[in-house]
Amino acid sequence: MLPFTHPLSGQPFGTALELCVLLVVFCWVAPLFARGHGWLDRLWSLCPPAYCLLVAAGSGFDSARINLMTALVVLWGIRLTWNFARKGGYRKGDEDYRWTELQGRIGSPWFQLLNIGFNIPSQLLLVWLFTSPVHQAWLSRGTPLGWLDGLAAALFVAFFVMEITSDEQMWAFQQDKKRRIAAGEEVAQPFINTGLYRYSRHPNYLAEMVMWLAFYLFAVSASGTWLHWTGLGFIALTVQFLGVIPMMESISARKYPAYAEYQAQTPMLVPLPRR
Repeated sequence: MLPFTHPLSGQPFGTALELCVLLVVFCWVAPLFARGHGWLDRLWSLCPPAYCLLVAAGSGFDSARINLMTALVVLWGIRLTWNFARKGGYRKGDEDYRWTELQGRIGSPWFQLLNIGFNIPSQLLLVWLFTSPVHQAWLSRGTPLGWLDGLAAALFVAFFVMEITSDEQMWAFQQDKKRRIAAGEEVAQPFINTGLYRYSRHPNYLAEMVMWLAFYLFAVSASGTWLHWTGLGFIALTVQFLGVIPMMESISARKYPAYAEYQAQTPMLVPLPRR
């Protein structure tokens, strides 16, 4: 796929890496023909299933562990793609408000340089990296399923349900808010603080982080080793979320004066007794 070799050349997850590089080039070129910076967001939920399917196909779909990992990630991808689509993420010119906010803060020229030199390659590499436990499972595909695989699957499913629940609660809240605004009604509560959001300001992010931690446990079970490089993926994803949340909350605090009180009373991620 690429005109050069690398340490994973000839291996299924190496093919996934080559696809990742091609997608970086695509995201550089696509905005030249279709305005907007939403291409990265559109690929976010599609790449992990594709990478896992490449590895599953490379093993002939004979590994129970890889098949299980792939099935979970495909379900994750279908659900996230559908949620992104219903919010208009695939509409022409649509893009995440955070890109617009960042561009406004640092200026368009610097944003373009940051996007080309850092955002696009780092984000697509991150997606490849947090999917990498499937590569460790491929290397140790002769290892039978064990109790840790069961724990990993249970954690993944439990927090998958949590993410669905939090996203549905957010969707219902936003739709009701739009209806009230369109009808000229007063919106007494402009941001969500009910349901799971009563206990955590970002339950969907918490669920996402734990799901990819659970995904790493499959690699631990396959290899028998608790620490190896495929664990860097969920660590990097966690660090990214911890970096993005303050920017998002600064926007909310600027728009809604009561948001500071919500921040003081509700934990950012892990549910704790309310203060």
